[in-house]
Amino acid sequence: MGAEHGEGSTPDRSATGPRITHIPLAEPARGMCQHEGMSAQTPALVAISHGTSSAEGRAAVKGLRDAVEAALPNGPTVRLGHVDVEQPDVPATLATLQPGEPAVIVPLLLSAGYHVHVDLTDAVKAADDRPVQLAGALGPDDLLIDVLLERCERAGVRDDDVLVLAVAGSSDARAVRDCHTTAERFAARAGRDIRIGFLSASSPRLGDAVADARAAHPGRRVVAVSYLLAEGFFQGLIDKAGADVVTPPLLIAGRPVPRQLVEIVLDRYAAASGA
Repeated sequence: MGAEHGEGSTPDRSATGPRITHIPLAEPARGMCQHEGMSAQTPALVAISHGTSSAEGRAAVKGLRDAVEAALPNGPTVRLGHVDVEQPDVPATLATLQPGEPAVIVPLLLSAGYHVHVDLTDAVKAADDRPVQLAGALGPDDLLIDVLLERCERAGVRDDDVLVLAVAGSSDARAVRDCHTTAERFAARAGRDIRIGFLSASSPRLGDAVADARAAHPGRRVVAVSYLLAEGFFQGLIDKAGADVVTPPLLIAGRPVPRQLVEIVLDRYAAASGA
């Protein structure tokens, strides 16, 4: 996905049935790249976010890394790096591991676009000093819908509000498809229509989607539901798109990390590492 924590085939989760975990990704091009001769040593979990210049966004993403590490007592090494904006980048993050220590890169991205299919895939291929695998992006995933619904509840969303899912956008059709899949799952769980608006690269743009929603439903509030990982430039764009209510991103600095996000990161790591 584009800038600010936006960007996959991932385990499907039924809204009512049992959770499915540790399923190998069936399409390596969408989920992970493998090196021959994977070491028997437990791979490090290398979480890679997009990166942001926002201090709140950085703190929120670090909070996710810390929560993942806390969920793995005596487990693998956990590192945090970034694909853009921030340092350390992927090569520098891998370089902090022990020589030859295997790693699984877990993209802290909500869909699989250019950063997954090109940037991170190339980083895996370039890591010739250790075995590295690339896990699937965080979304689509029904656990993310849980967090979106919680954000709506806390924001006081009403039954007659019109909801627009605000997503970062991407020039990669696969990432855009992932976003539409999330909107469809969100609509099914919420039992209401959900529009979608993109902040860059794709259409409809969020401002247009908000305006269209208001024109189609005069007198009703329009809610922009943030489908971003953390605060940053794009969350600021959501705030300026003209909605009556804006929900916060999935991670909020200074507040507990949603357990669902930790669970997804652990699932992606387990699926890629075979743990």
